[in-house]
Amino acid sequence: MSQRTFLRSIQRFLLEEDGPTAVEYAVMLSLIIVTASIGISILVTETSNSLNNSSDAIAN
Repeated sequence: MSQRTFLRSIQRFLLEEDGPTAVEYAVMLSLIIVTASIGISILVTETSNSLNNSSDAIAN
């Protein structure tokens, strides 16, 4: 591969937008997954607390 061909291939790579777009989608997906995980964790904790409170109230 000549130096000119190598430089052209690097130039084409830098001008293409597929790489950055894929990275952006990966970052967005990871943020969505983290947010959903935190939300589900909070929901489970609050539901458990509510059910425990109801159980205690029925037992008394």
